[in-house]
Amino acid sequence: MSRMIFVNLPVVDLKSSLTFYEALGFKNNPQFSDDTAACMVWSETIHVMLLTHDKWRTFTTRPIPPTTFSEVALCISCDSREMVDEMTEGAGRQGGAADINPVQDHGFMYCRSFTDPDGHVWEPMWMDMSAIPTELSAKKE
Repeated sequence: MSRMIFVNLPVVDLKSSLTFYEALGFKNNPQFSDDTAACMVWSETIHVMLLTHDKWRTFTTRPIPPTTFSEVALCISCDSREMVDEMTEGAGRQGGAADINPVQDHGFMYCRSFTDPDGHVWEPMWMDMSAIPTELSAKKE
């Protein structure tokens, strides 16, 4: 079995969060969804679990941070620069906040950032591996 990641996020309004993520291209997996949680699939290996605050509290007693805090930035790959733009701008139209940080355009890599309605930070990015500058490639070795 491939290794997978399940990112768990506390949300105030599960239904509107599900709608938000579907509008960005995530697919709901009803097998792992109910009235307290929604499993949103980005790829075969990346899933986002949207959990109501009550459900979240069954996993941890740590407080849920306010929407103005950043507990983590979730960077996900996109197939093109246009997809990065569509996702970021779509987030702004769906109740999130687009471009919360400056756009990063390094030619071979392009990244923007947004928050969902609960303040979770996402960074869609596109990278052309064949165009990575030689000096960056040499640092890997």
